[in-house]
Amino acid sequence: MRAPLTVTGAARLREELEHLKSVKRPAVINAIAEARAHGDLKENAEYHAAREQQGFIEGRIQELEFVLSHAQLIDVANLNAGTRVVFGATVELADCDSGDEVTYQIVPVTSRPTSNTA
Repeated sequence: MRAPLTVTGAARLREELEHLKSVKRPAVINAIAEARAHGDLKENAEYHAAREQQGFIEGRIQELEFVLSHAQLIDVANLNAGTRVVFGATVELADCDSGDEVTYQIVPVTSRPTSNTA
């Protein structure tokens, strides 16, 4: 079964993937090259930190590519769920006592939050 993903969510993941490939990956490659130029790699903390960061970046790239290639894209604009709460639906909840309103969009739970800080 393919995991559902909104068109907007897929666009965000593609942006993150492009950022990782075009900005983060080259930056960490340069950091590794610079640290390698400092000499002895056994006790070079900069080198080991850059290699660890490279591993995280490459892992996230693989994860994003997998998710995007195995996703079932759903355009929430074309959903006709009526009054049912379904994937992609926007739900407004109101507190009867205070009158406060909160809006939620129903989306899948991911294994970890996506971020461009990694």
